[in-house]
Amino acid sequence: MSVFTYHLVKTNFFSAFKILLFPPKPKNIPGLIHAETMTVMTLGSAIFSPSRMLIRQIAVFAQWENESDVNHFLAENSTGKTLSKGWHTRLTFMRKWGKFNKFEIPHETTEFENPDSPVVAVTIARMKFTEIPRFIHWGRPVEKLVRDHPATTLSLASIKFPNTVSTFSIWKTQKEITDMVHGHSKVPKPKRHADAMKERDRKDFHFEFTTLRFKAISEFGEWNGRRNIIPNLKNN
Repeated sequence: MSVFTYHLVKTNFFSAFKILLFPPKPKNIPGLIHAETMTVMTLGSAIFSPSRMLIRQIAVFAQWENESDVNHFLAENSTGKTLSKGWHTRLTFMRKWGKFNKFEIPHETTEFENPDSPVVAVTIARMKFTEIPRFIHWGRPVEKLVRDHPATTLSLASIKFPNTVSTFSIWKTQKEITDMVHGHSKVPKPKRHADAMKERDRKDFHFEFTTLRFKAISEFGEWNGRRNIIPNLKNN
């Protein structure tokens, strides 16, 4: 069974630019199925704010044949060595909505054994250029909902020009992310996500879009001075 990883690293401008210009490619890296390499953004920040796009912070979402390939990449590849200085989690696929090319997403879904299990959620989309203003209008309220939600332990967005956008969030329990999606959270304006999904169904923002949920296997390293970010997980 394949394994997914999500990497976050802060580096210098030159290293960040190099990783974005020459991202990990399956033809050059043993065991890599596909990777999306992006610049980190702050959820909910103003469009023209300096925190909207954090140039020296890199996010990589990747799928691998197995964990041995991940270990080899981090130890032997120059980009992998840079990423190893940051934080990453290794993930087992559980469920999906939508579709996104190049990743080999299983068709079968797996239920969480315990509704109180932590959940890692990743969304990734290729935007229609003409729909970007509409997407921003509906998307920023959802970003703020996720960013400020008491059930998340980490949440952020990322972008790859010209039109790839993604979000990453860690939730304390499966129930809490499900409540958020359906507008049942006990927070101000709880229906922001549900309303945005209705608008997307009315007229899609994207060429392709998927929401993925994962069970974390492990996490490594440090992000913004924090370790043990995923609840109830034995960390390394």
